[in-house]
Amino acid sequence: MIYNPLNLPPSQTRGFFEKRQRFGLVQFLKNNILLFSMVLTILLKFVLFLGLVNNDDSSKFSFMKAFFSFSSPPPILVYISMILIPLSFSFLFRGRARFWFLQFCNSLITLLLIADLMYYRGFNSFISPYIFSQTTNLDNLSNSIISMLRPIDIFMIIDLIIYLTLGLGKKTLYLHRNRSGIAFLLTLLLPISYIYYQHYQLDLHGNNKTMLFRVSWSPNQTMSNLSPLGYHAFDLYNFYKNKNIQPITPQQTAEIKNWFKEKQENLPPNQYFGRFANQNLIVIQVESLENFVIKQKINGQEITPNLNKLLANSLYFSNFYEQVNNGTSSDADLMTNTSVYPIRTGATFFRFPNNTYNSLPKMLANKGYATVAIHPDKGSYWNWMPALKSIGFEKTIDSSHFKETEKIGLGISDGSYLKQIAPIIENEKQPFYNFIVTLTSHNPFDLPAQYRTLKLSDNLNKSKLGGYFQSVHYTDEQIGKFLNTLDQQGVLDNSVVVIYGDHTGVHKYYDDEVKQVQPQESWWLDDSKRIPLIIFHKGMNGQELKITGGQIDTLPTIASLMGISEKTYQNTAFGRNLLNTHKNFAVLANKEYVGQASSETEKNQEITGIDLADLVIEKNYFKAQGYK
Repeated sequence: MIYNPLNLPPSQTRGFFEKRQRFGLVQFLKNNILLFSMVLTILLKFVLFLGLVNNDDSSKFSFMKAFFSFSSPPPILVYISMILIPLSFSFLFRGRARFWFLQFCNSLITLLLIADLMYYRGFNSFISPYIFSQTTNLDNLSNSIISMLRPIDIFMIIDLIIYLTLGLGKKTLYLHRNRSGIAFLLTLLLPISYIYYQHYQLDLHGNNKTMLFRVSWSPNQTMSNLSPLGYHAFDLYNFYKNKNIQPITPQQTAEIKNWFKEKQENLPPNQYFGRFANQNLIVIQVESLENFVIKQKINGQEITPNLNKLLANSLYFSNFYEQVNNGTSSDADLMTNTSVYPIRTGATFFRFPNNTYNSLPKMLANKGYATVAIHPDKGSYWNWMPALKSIGFEKTIDSSHFKETEKIGLGISDGSYLKQIAPIIENEKQPFYNFIVTLTSHNPFDLPAQYRTLKLSDNLNKSKLGGYFQSVHYTDEQIGKFLNTLDQQGVLDNSVVVIYGDHTGVHKYYDDEVKQVQPQESWWLDDSKRIPLIIFHKGMNGQELKITGGQIDTLPTIASLMGISEKTYQNTAFGRNLLNTHKNFAVLANKEYVGQASSETEKNQEITGIDLADLVIEKNYFKAQGYK
């Protein structure tokens, strides 16, 4: 029963209360115009920020790129919710205090955006709690940091000046504003509820293509999905979650040391040891290169003619397996340079980017080598740049150092990229170790028509398998041109070149489609998880080695060839030297044991290595053991 002190008819009573409700809502909006205008201006700054960091040139705004890395339609409601959560506390203040609280929140958010912009332009990553634990890296950097500002950044602070001017001159902005517990609870709990609902829908019950509170392969995408404010809240949560991991116990340390001791074969050095000592080392990690295309033809055409040609002067490991986990390509970077399995949950480079390792670049640096890691993508992708710096590379070069004269797929084309690397290598001080990663043969294998030089049937050419053949054939051609250039420069006379796939490609992503391609050929159904490992040197007699191994074995094998004693890495490398071993196996990411074991005990021992690697990484074991 409606309370009706005026004894109005029911129809008039409803109208009376509807007018009161409309008046109340209008009055609420009017009383809080400052709050809602700040939500709008902060939202616009989020869009400006994303349009800068997602653009190839972060000093220029691109509206389309602001929404480029979304895996779903722009989650504007998530952005608004993230903004409302801190601003909702303004309802706990009244009058002038409410205005200054809102201005304070807006200023802090703006400062965070500008700091992120400057840091991103310098380091291709965003401000993180990790950098504050490395304050020595910030010494004498004030001029460098200020130089990262751009004219367009002025748009980040214009609203602050306007609000300040209005606040000082127009008291009606904050007079007669009473505290409101109900408004506070509504503007706090509704956004939190909405964000949790989206987390429930997308992260817990989604299709894994749309994410909210999950670390993506690119921090830019996580930033776009969560908003800059949400990204940092999530990053802070992960930082404290990882920071609270308990120190390694004496029992765990003893278990790890005993595992490494049991793993050792204690074989004397053989004819391969030191074969390339003091030579330059060039490692080329080829995107999605599978072993089944090596020495294979399609319609009478070699798919990888240049790699095939190298085999005449190479050690070719044809039973070499991928062992990457959630970090995919970045896991390959990790295993090649550290011989440590990646963690089981999440990506190692995201969760533990600052860990200490006894790495290949550090070992070679101790022998007087200059060490450089080169990627054709942004340093923030997979967080590879800070992680590889921590692993031990003296210098890292990402896409910002290259002229992007041609882009294919995710970034600069392999042709343009490798052509620009050649003069860098020619002018390097020797001896050097260059770790080079390619990109063009990345899925979805949609190579432009002018580079599809293999003659395939229309049906095959339009399939993912045909696209894969074309992409790998293109990258093979660019590697051939690159090595020819180095040969003409005289670099190959004193260099060893290691080439391998970072992981499988068409079978990894489109195995179901491969099986449907007709007419069918048996050789392309090979989904054995094998990738090639080729170690090339001019004048060396070629040899195919059929021993079973995996990416974890790359460091010990290369280190031995470069004359690095096994004692240097025997207590840190989870892999073994494939050129001097009696064991014949590989443990895949799913803990499948491939190969032959002398006993069930030995098999279980090797599989245990994956779990111990998790412990080593999570506890930063090598740092605790005194490695630097």
